Amino acid sequence: MADKGSSPPPPPPGRNPRLPSKAEGGWPKWSMWVVVVVLGLLLALTLSSPGEDASQITYDEFLTLVSGGEITDVEYDNASARIEATTAEGEILRTTGLAEWPPDDLTLLRENDVNFKPITDTGNAFLNLIPVLLPFIFIMGFLYWLARRQQSQMGGIMSIGRSKAKTYSSERPGTTFADVAGYAGVKKEVTEVIDFLKDPSKFGDVGARIPKGVLLVGPPGTGKTLIARAVAGEAGVPFLSVTGSDFMEMFVGVGASRVRDLFSEARKMGKAIIFIDEIDSIGRKRGAGMGGGHDEREQTLNQMLAEMDGFETTEGIVMIAATNRPDILDPALLRPGRFDRQVVVPLPELEDRKEILRVHIKHKRMADDVDVHVIARGTPGMSGADLANLVNEAALFAVRREASKVYAADFDAARDRVLLGIERESMVRNQADVERTAYHEAGHAVCASVQEGHDPVHKVTIIPTGMALGVTMTLPTEDKYKIEQSEAEARIIMALGGRNAEQLVFSEVTSGASDDLRQATQMARRMVTEWGMSEAIGPMSLGDSAPVFLGEDLMHSKSFSDETAKLIDDETRRILVEMEERCKVLLQNHRGALDLIARRLLEHETVSGEEVDRLIRLSIEDPIKAAETLAQAVPKASVRDAPIPTAPAPSAPAPSAVPPAEQSNGAESSD
Repeated sequence: MADKGSSPPPPPPGRNPRLPSKAEGGWPKWSMWVVVVVLGLLLALTLSSPGEDASQITYDEFLTLVSGGEITDVEYDNASARIEATTAEGEILRTTGLAEWPPDDLTLLRENDVNFKPITDTGNAFLNLIPVLLPFIFIMGFLYWLARRQQSQMGGIMSIGRSKAKTYSSERPGTTFADVAGYAGVKKEVTEVIDFLKDPSKFGDVGARIPKGVLLVGPPGTGKTLIARAVAGEAGVPFLSVTGSDFMEMFVGVGASRVRDLFSEARKMGKAIIFIDEIDSIGRKRGAGMGGGHDEREQTLNQMLAEMDGFETTEGIVMIAATNRPDILDPALLRPGRFDRQVVVPLPELEDRKEILRVHIKHKRMADDVDVHVIARGTPGMSGADLANLVNEAALFAVRREASKVYAADFDAARDRVLLGIERESMVRNQADVERTAYHEAGHAVCASVQEGHDPVHKVTIIPTGMALGVTMTLPTEDKYKIEQSEAEARIIMALGGRNAEQLVFSEVTSGASDDLRQATQMARRMVTEWGMSEAIGPMSLGDSAPVFLGEDLMHSKSFSDETAKLIDDETRRILVEMEERCKVLLQNHRGALDLIARRLLEHETVSGEEVDRLIRLSIEDPIKAAETLAQAVPKASVRDAPIPTAPAPSAPAPSAVPPAEQSNGAESSD
């Protein structure tokens, strides 16, 4: 599934997202700064009085002027002992006297006919109130802050039962089917929901009933959420999106309350789509947990079941849910009348992958050698999210090379990086380990190439990649959806090729084949227990593929006896031993090709699939020239001499390889 890119929904019209918003029921954040500035201005204006021009003199100079008869008026402040004298010319002089006016100085003023006026300055009324009002203001402000804090906490507690669904209205630019690449069948399945939401009368006239719920089922990354949003965008109705975990809380009954609020909110909108992602988190089978019916998750599920029965199809409310684990959902949730339609969203096929890749490379600078068909053919089993990551990794590789465009080589490197891991070129290994790894990977390559119908080898490398010391990567030519017995046996032979190549050349095996043995054993056991490919077991399915979770399967017992278990082990071992014998014969018959590929790996570290095929053909069609080529390569790499067959031996017929559905990345690795 491909998305043009998810972005946060735009703000409502008329609102600038950069401006600070006012909290609901409170003051704007800048209001406090306005109050502080106003109080500061008032204080400054109060303290700054428009004083007259005055000269400052000493007290002795003041007495001298009084004795000389130059002072006519005197104002004396009893509180601050400030003296303000006025001369005969009208000049104002200021000085500071004593706290108590001396009697001799008072006599001097009377003798010189000075108008003496004692005053008591009461100060500014506002400044006098500050010492009284300031503590009161602080106390009231603290009480107001405490009340607001308690109110917000109580509001949070009281709103804990409110739904956490995100609402996407039809006014916002939504996702449409144009943003969904591929999946024509899935779009056709959900088109009925769109038609019903647009014109419900068309269904009512005929008496048809649209499904109340649509369950999208598919692996992770296939775009189930994107499809649900596209349905809402095409229908032009509000879209309520919520995840299953949003209903869970530490308080009992919160989940059920949120379910009720979610459906109540949807009913107020008239027509709406309720989308619940990861519904398996609340929709698991009841009775599967350790608790009883009082379990919070089960109460939430019960409320959802009741709500889905509580609205009619004519109300215009459609539920869409997504999960990648439909097998653990409660049967009551899947019955008709609730989620009565399941739409499978599988991994994209070849044509779908091509459309998805075109969407993701649309806004990237691509070179002319980039072929979408080639990239899609080499990415079987990848989801839409994996393909988006692949395109991004290719762009990153181009940036690292300081290239102006993304080339096909960047996609090859990105695919190897995603499927196999990062190359550890700095890892130091001795020559003996390198030689063993070369023959190990050459054994895988020979077993994969000489068998008819097997997936072709894409590349072979002895550069440590991921957790492996070497990798043999195969890519299928087409998508496959089933596996035949011959294909499963061929897959086991290829997995054992590296171990048997080491034993053939070096007469001993190493622990490097541990992962190969694990893969081969798993394949053989599935042949016996699941696919009925063992005559001793017969047409029986003994595998337990159901997921195990706490409760229901806690005391789950085996469905077969101990004798059958021993028979399974014996049959698994028999298949592995037989495939190992076939692998040994195959490698002995193609010893020349094994040596040529190993020598080429020692020279270049990485060999392409085309080069592997050429070396195998050379060893079969012209063994003399192959021997000369091998002799010329010996001085360049100190490897163990090995006999070269003088004539090609017929290769044992082998079937095609395992389809992508049965292998994770099409690669063989040695630990």
